[in-house]
Amino acid sequence: MAAAACTQPPQPPKLPQLLERDPYLAPFETDFQRRYSLFYNRLKNIEENEGGLDKFSKSYKTFGVNQFVDGGIYCKEWAPGAEAVFLAGDFNGWNPFSHPYKKMEYGKWELFIPPGQDGCPPVPHGSKLKHKHPSPKKLKSLRIYESHVGIASPEGKVASYKNFTYNVLPRIKDLGYNCVQLMAIMEHAYYASFGYQVTSFFAASSRYGTPDDLKEMIDVAHSMGITVLLDVVHSHASKNSEDGLNKFDGTDSCFFHSGHKGNHQLWDSRLFDYANWEVLRFLLSNLRMWIEDYRFDGFRFDGVTSMLYHHHGIGTGFSGDYNEYFGLHVDEDALCYLMMANHMIKFLHPECITIAEDVSGMPALCRPVAEGGGGFDYRLAMAIPDKWIQIIKELKDEDWNMGNIVHTLTNRRYEEKYIAYAESHDQALVGDKTLAFRLMDAEMYTNMSVLSPLTPVIDRGIQLHKMIRLITHALGGESYLNFMGNEFGHPEWLDFPRKGNNESYHYARRQFNLTEDHLLRYRFLNAFDRDMNKLEEQFGWLASPPGFVSEKHESNKVIAFERAGLIFIFNFHPYQSYVDYRVGIETPGKYKILLDSDAAEYGGHERLDHSTEYFSEEYPHNYRPNSLMQSNSQTTFSQHPRRCHKHLIKVYIPSRVAIVLQNTDTPK
Repeated sequence: MAAAACTQPPQPPKLPQLLERDPYLAPFETDFQRRYSLFYNRLKNIEENEGGLDKFSKSYKTFGVNQFVDGGIYCKEWAPGAEAVFLAGDFNGWNPFSHPYKKMEYGKWELFIPPGQDGCPPVPHGSKLKHKHPSPKKLKSLRIYESHVGIASPEGKVASYKNFTYNVLPRIKDLGYNCVQLMAIMEHAYYASFGYQVTSFFAASSRYGTPDDLKEMIDVAHSMGITVLLDVVHSHASKNSEDGLNKFDGTDSCFFHSGHKGNHQLWDSRLFDYANWEVLRFLLSNLRMWIEDYRFDGFRFDGVTSMLYHHHGIGTGFSGDYNEYFGLHVDEDALCYLMMANHMIKFLHPECITIAEDVSGMPALCRPVAEGGGGFDYRLAMAIPDKWIQIIKELKDEDWNMGNIVHTLTNRRYEEKYIAYAESHDQALVGDKTLAFRLMDAEMYTNMSVLSPLTPVIDRGIQLHKMIRLITHALGGESYLNFMGNEFGHPEWLDFPRKGNNESYHYARRQFNLTEDHLLRYRFLNAFDRDMNKLEEQFGWLASPPGFVSEKHESNKVIAFERAGLIFIFNFHPYQSYVDYRVGIETPGKYKILLDSDAAEYGGHERLDHSTEYFSEEYPHNYRPNSLMQSNSQTTFSQHPRRCHKHLIKVYIPSRVAIVLQNTDTPK
């Protein structure tokens, strides 16, 4: 009797590299193999049964309502539970029965409406916009301006794509951001949902203008060298059955899990069935449509933690124990979809960027699919804003723990890229507080004028706001994100019109005009944010290896580190300045100040002389071979000015000040 051939399941071709990089993942090797096998087999089925992933993910061109060249309309839907499907609209007087679909195999329905006798389309629509500018090349240093089109105006109204194009994009460019991440673009019936209760996945929100207005906005952004990302919501969908996908074919199982499994108990929304063939077609085609029709340059995937686990992260804390990331509680169908989505995007549009919003810390989420990873480019460093809130809310300034701050900013997985941020839209929403509001609170309404005395509260808030953002930017990751308005300490929370506020738009806006008033101190924070970004643009620390922290002194409240050839020094002490502070450095040379948070243009106290030169000394300090010294006005030159032959004093670091130094012997 001949033995049957045993077929080995497919293996991630680069899994050994992943396990070598992190040996603690070795006990979970079979989990990675199983996940990859699920991905591989589904991809193979698509290749064999749908003519390949390219054709499969182009289904947005055939599903939905599409117009032929001759003006005819072809409609196609997947509604396996429906008994009949009809098309109604203005074109037929909303007659619910005049245009029935024809039933096809596998739950699909189709309808063809021929063009009129005069050649006009039976369902009129606007003309398409020609794009003029190519997409920017994939960025090495990503500085993201998180934005919402509807609130991007000082006026209490729903702002437009046009407003964003001509008023906000130039501001983003001037601030030094090279990427804009757009929220609430996918159509959502409820404005106050912030765009996270999507009702129409293939439609750009009409409340801001037309699809062509959005395309023009993206095109103008590209002309400025700005990459445009879409905040894509594939983690759940609105349960609205009038406008959305819910009960699309009359059942609760079309696109979603049936019963309790298909409902998110906190979000009150529907959960996709990622193992369903047509759901895969729908979601992958949705990504293709946003890239190819609108020319988005990538995506921030919202709610990834909810997707990854059957418990959706509800009532679950993540300690970092690897057992939390493997086992039956992981939704491997959802993970397989994310792997498939990233594989498709990288295969068809390798210049596109993908970001995962995951609070759990799933290992290898930002490693290539070939290693068994999730395939994302970046993940959000979500512990950082939580840490800043906790510190400001619970601790006196004298009790800030420098080691804990450094640990939070540097605790990330090796060779997985993180997006650092001090705060995002979550902190701006009503019920929470931004950093500026936590630091200055009610005094923002009375004491932000330069004509009023600089109170201790406002002074503290302005100085710490700058320091927190700079250390997060420079030490916290491989990319940086800011939510619109937070760069200048926007004084009010964000609240959309709803019954609870009498449908008011007063707080659904961003008061950019505050930075243009030279009598207000908001302009100081705005200027610092701009120059911080411009400095990163010049030296590229986000694209450099992680910073080397040489100092995290608890009693002195001093943190010092090197990154991208620059030296960053922070004195968080509320009142103690140091006139003789020694700082360890790696590279010898002569240094100068590039950025000083205490400068007058940033609302500082001008305690540092920018003409001062800093010199290295061959004196090991804090595990660095050299240390930094500051020259005074009396100097004695020798043949080697970088050594100890000058009359030197130690570095002066004022309280609540951050400085960035450059080695002028090896300029960028």
